[in-house]
Amino acid sequence: MASIGAARTILSGQDSLRDWQESLYKDFHRNPELSHREERTAGIVAEQLTSFGFQVHSNIGGTGVVGILTNGDGPTVLVRADMDALPVAEATGLEYSSTAVEMDDQGTQTAVMHACGHDVHMSSLLGAARLFSEELDAWAGTLVVLFQPAEELGDGARGMVDDGLADLFPRPDVALAQHVLAHPAGTVSTYPGPFLSMADSIHITLYGRGSHGSMPHLSIDPAVLAAMVVVRLQAVVSREVQPGEFAVLTVGKIGVGAKSNIIDDHAVLELNIRTYNKATRDQILRAIERIAKAESVASGSPKEPNIELYNSYPLTDNDADVTARVADAFAEYFPAEAIENYGRQTASEDFSDIPTALGVPYTYWGIGGVDPGTYRAAGAAGRIITDIPANHSPKFAPVLQPTLTSGTAALVVAAAAWLGKH
Repeated sequence: MASIGAARTILSGQDSLRDWQESLYKDFHRNPELSHREERTAGIVAEQLTSFGFQVHSNIGGTGVVGILTNGDGPTVLVRADMDALPVAEATGLEYSSTAVEMDDQGTQTAVMHACGHDVHMSSLLGAARLFSEELDAWAGTLVVLFQPAEELGDGARGMVDDGLADLFPRPDVALAQHVLAHPAGTVSTYPGPFLSMADSIHITLYGRGSHGSMPHLSIDPAVLAAMVVVRLQAVVSREVQPGEFAVLTVGKIGVGAKSNIIDDHAVLELNIRTYNKATRDQILRAIERIAKAESVASGSPKEPNIELYNSYPLTDNDADVTARVADAFAEYFPAEAIENYGRQTASEDFSDIPTALGVPYTYWGIGGVDPGTYRAAGAAGRIITDIPANHSPKFAPVLQPTLTSGTAALVVAAAAWLGKH
């Protein structure tokens, strides 16, 4: 592939970026910011892109940043990274650990951590952007690098689209993105078709009648009602979804009461579902509504439950042709032992809202971030899942190298599959 020659040329200066990139990563990691509050992060991204010669647009959809580098005639390739962190107290013990604390949307102080690897994503994409800017003779076309806010809330991509994203650059020929996962660092994995699941969160308020704890006969106990709903929900996937069709229904939060001798007048449940199929998603949502209402009637509730859908994520459905092109480029560039098959991931992302709105094909792949020796040792002992912290864990800590090197290379190789001179 002629594009691999271009990728190798672009990546020839990668070693000289190492200290700068690792320092940048550590700074992002030490200074995480919650969704829609990525002001400092976005400022650093914009400053770096400007120094590389990109045309920079800031404050897109809030704190989103877009950098555009036009280098003659050719395709337009959009490459995306996310910027926000999570309300998690870090427990990695790293010397560059986060000690950041922010006020969340409910007015509660919370620790903040890059527990999902978005610091890796930003550092890798900035590295790729710098390398492309330094090797203009090796490629032609337009490179669009997009740094998105609020992925963790599922509305950051749509916010950028709604804020006129499409007007900033020519319609891309392809959109690309990646995610660091709990697999061996230095490895990459592509997957055609549905790769990341759809996700929906559901907030349910169940209504009862309050009373003194010593007088339960005067109450309609929402704790009992909530318990019955939770138990009934456990049968939705096992007894209502067709065997072989993927689905997850998790009750992540149950809230009721304030004191042991008070029977409250309401209970709150928060649910999360994951599916790869819209029909299955709709079936589960109908079942949740049916069960919440039916159990409320059975308990004699004074009114129907209130059911709210929020934080919905689209299906990440990788284009087969685009994925094959990236997979071929990876196979040409990376050693055979670096090419893995992580399989479908049950996590969710809002990246696909951008290429879907722009009407362009896309692919989204995984890169590893776990020390290979640690991963092999855990696997040999049969303890990979329990011994290796995954994304969103307070102990999630991708190793600096070869994570950043391979993450940057993957972005360059994939983009060069379109932009590289033939």
